[in-house]
Amino acid sequence: MAKPLHVLVIGAGTGGMCLAHGLRRAGISVAVYERHRHRSDGLYGYRVGIDRMGSYALHQCLPPELYQTFVATCAREPRYFDFLTEQLKAVLGLELKEETDEIGGEKSVSRMTLRQVLLTDADDMVEYDKVFTRYEQNPDGTVTAFFEDGTSATGDLLVAADGTRSRVREQYLPHAKVRQSGAISVTAKVAMTEETKALIPPHVFEGIGLISAPKGYACILHSMEFKWDRNGDVKNGVGGNDADLIKRWPGLLYDNTRDYINWGFWTATRDYPPNIMDLRGEELIALIKRMCAGWHPNMHTLFDLSDPSTCFPIDIQTSDRIPQWETSNITLLGDAIHTMTPGRGIGANTALRDAALLYKRLTEASHGEKSLVQAVREYETRMIEYGFAAVEASRKQTGNEQITHKPVIGRLALAGMRGGLRLAGSIPPVKAKMVEGLYTDRYEVDD
Repeated sequence: MAKPLHVLVIGAGTGGMCLAHGLRRAGISVAVYERHRHRSDGLYGYRVGIDRMGSYALHQCLPPELYQTFVATCAREPRYFDFLTEQLKAVLGLELKEETDEIGGEKSVSRMTLRQVLLTDADDMVEYDKVFTRYEQNPDGTVTAFFEDGTSATGDLLVAADGTRSRVREQYLPHAKVRQSGAISVTAKVAMTEETKALIPPHVFEGIGLISAPKGYACILHSMEFKWDRNGDVKNGVGGNDADLIKRWPGLLYDNTRDYINWGFWTATRDYPPNIMDLRGEELIALIKRMCAGWHPNMHTLFDLSDPSTCFPIDIQTSDRIPQWETSNITLLGDAIHTMTPGRGIGANTALRDAALLYKRLTEASHGEKSLVQAVREYETRMIEYGFAAVEASRKQTGNEQITHKPVIGRLALAGMRGGLRLAGSIPPVKAKMVEGLYTDRYEVDD
């Protein structure tokens, strides 16, 4: 027997909003509670790569025109992935695959733009300025969420999509801990101009550049070009459906994203001063310049031209794996349960995968094909498997455990790594395998 469901989602982030759109399309009542006061509040970071599983999740959950708007608002796709020295010399250049899958191609998107896409046409689902405090599970099988403003909401299922510092997780799974990875990242945006474009190698401008430097220092460079100009008008040469979608998309009113170069620097926490998390803007940029004193002058110019208001530190955190818990009318998705480092770039995609999988299982429950608890149990069993596997894989890529962070042997390790990359670049089958490795584990799609 089909049973009407009402789902409460705590958090209007990437996973929470993807789930909400999918549930509404399936005819399931859903309400999203967002702690920020307005849809443009918060600093959400910059570039994120949406891979095949993320693209398919969005395609499955979003209304068709909104998915098309998502595609239209992505930046141009990167063509290359280059490994560089701190002197901007290429160690290995990889040409990325040309996607033939119309839905599943790799996409570059601004996090703020993606947020505005997901909040489009969602006014009837999202309530802002709702800071979750606690929940109560009721005798009739429902669950009630309580908020700082004294209000509450009751539904059949409570979904924690409230990120790394999830208050829902703290109450529901107090043994599920998030810990520091041992690394801190600093990031900023640089307006894209003819001057700033000339500062980076051509392949990096057309793709992604990863600098590996002595002391375990690393820096990634992304170039993000969109289909609208500084005034928010569709650029010359952009026509057809994309131009129409952008012109009538209300989300651009809330999004100040324009063409930019994004740099993200990271290293072990111990390499920073103790007050690193208190620094912002020009102070933080000056610190990175001092740490990168011997780097290419173009990098220093890029740092100088950064917008100080966009520069902030990120204390990279990660989750510890926990055994599966007893299923109830509360569940979790994304960073609320499996926070991962950015080392493999799959945090947002895994949250989208969670959303699509939970949407499918809840749709089955709403059709009477299984009970709500059974649907949630099936979702959690699969999510725990791939979610914590992604956490563990990402942890190997970022943190203070890498050998390149060690004082003496680190330089030898860096030299060996560069030599290995140069050798790989000279052997076509090895080089091709490395390209495939960039996509490994990023292409799974659940039934």
